[in-house]
Amino acid sequence: MSINCIRILLDKAAKAQPDKIALTHNDQQLTYAQLLKRVDHVALYLQELGLPKGARIGIYANKDISQVVAILAVLSTDYILVPLTRLLKAEQVQYIIDDCAIQCVITDKLKLKNIEEIDFSGHIISIETVDKDIPSFEEIYKYYNRPFSCDINGHDNAVITYSFGLTGTPKGIVISHRNLIDSARVVSQYLDLSKTDVISGLLMFNLDYGLNQIFCALLNEATLALHRFILPEDFFNHLVNDQVTVLPLMPVNISQMFDEDLQGHHSVDLFDKVRIITSSGGNVTEQMVESCAKTFRNARFFSMHGLTEAFRSTYLDPSQIRIRPDSIGKAIPDVELYVIDDDGCECKPREVGELIHRGGYIYRGFWNAPAETAERFKSVQILKDVVNLEGQLADEIVVATGDYVYKDEEGYFYFAYRRDDMIKTSGFRVSPFEVESVVEKHLPQIRQCAVFGMDNPQIEEEIVMVYSAASEISEKEITFELKKHLASYMLPSRIVYRKSLPMVQSDQNQINKDELKRELAEN
Repeated sequence: MSINCIRILLDKAAKAQPDKIALTHNDQQLTYAQLLKRVDHVALYLQELGLPKGARIGIYANKDISQVVAILAVLSTDYILVPLTRLLKAEQVQYIIDDCAIQCVITDKLKLKNIEEIDFSGHIISIETVDKDIPSFEEIYKYYNRPFSCDINGHDNAVITYSFGLTGTPKGIVISHRNLIDSARVVSQYLDLSKTDVISGLLMFNLDYGLNQIFCALLNEATLALHRFILPEDFFNHLVNDQVTVLPLMPVNISQMFDEDLQGHHSVDLFDKVRIITSSGGNVTEQMVESCAKTFRNARFFSMHGLTEAFRSTYLDPSQIRIRPDSIGKAIPDVELYVIDDDGCECKPREVGELIHRGGYIYRGFWNAPAETAERFKSVQILKDVVNLEGQLADEIVVATGDYVYKDEEGYFYFAYRRDDMIKTSGFRVSPFEVESVVEKHLPQIRQCAVFGMDNPQIEEEIVMVYSAASEISEKEITFELKKHLASYMLPSRIVYRKSLPMVQSDQNQINKDELKRELAEN
């Protein structure tokens, strides 16, 4: 078996630390030996489905220990994992199932209803026992208790995660086994993780940042303490009760944490075990940094910048977080970053250009989306006027990120804007096109609609919808209809009525969103 796969990390951890707690969730625990046993049972069942190599298996379930077992079971086979966030509606799940031809879905009792609503003829596995015709983990643990073996190639595709691409419909990014293990190794290196750490499993496992917490725990033979954020009080109890030392967050989580006054609930000395905080998926404000510094007195704060097309590009050393809180930092190990202008020349300090990512952690490309892949994954020749490529292979791939940044005189990078109009909110990428399409299809009384993002320090950007119609429509009515078809994080937080919308002078079929943004910003 390849040394560059997640399965080998699980095998090594179970052999070296069989009685060590691998996973916790509320009052449930699994040791590494128990985790390996459960993973083997599920992986054996998946193998016996007889699906072709590379078949896609979706996981659509709420966060618990069984969800992690399912993830590791799929990664122990030659199938491909497709995480489906629990926030997705039935029709969005249907889109992803159709897009990558998912042949099996692992779900739970709550999400099974959504699967039953859609047109899915593949295998269904339920975590809980729900129906005699649907196999469950309980039955699998009982009847598939036989030796399991696997042979995984590190260069094989392992995961397809779905975010939103340039066309406005979700596009799956293809990640190899080697990508997964390399990402765990580099993060463990610069965070200096160890087997004594307890990593908070607060993040969802639908994208690479959340999944990476599982793999870092395995690599370091550490403990992953799962938690689903509902209330700040519950979250802080999680940190204390699970004795968390490493706290991966998104900026929206930081805002949620400090929505309520911490005083009177816990003394900050209870959080002194937290030694590392990481943040990715949005901009970190000075207030967020200060709130964390006051509460987590011993923690080093790592602000990080990742890509859809590569695991991570930069991190800001904790020593710089108060000096230059707006910076996204410098390149992580094994990555070279360049800022180039439209002519391919390197930008001078403080001159804005496109960020080009060269080196490690680059993913495979977009699933069944050659145009989107060609847009982002470029030949290294794009850097021919910046670096010396003499004698180097011309087929090296770099990522043209679509992120426009600048670099200061000391080499620190700063984010400026994105090439496309993707809205980045609460760690998610939301396509205005998808929201507008739902409005067009399901709210025919609306004549015109423009959806865009506006700055909001708490969640990076809030989603704004401006529409025109014969008369104003109740905001509740619009939101009620959108909730039927969109995930909660895609819902506009601000809905504005106008009798008519401004159009672009050079194209009277295109709404002038810039003018609308200026108008709303002034009000």
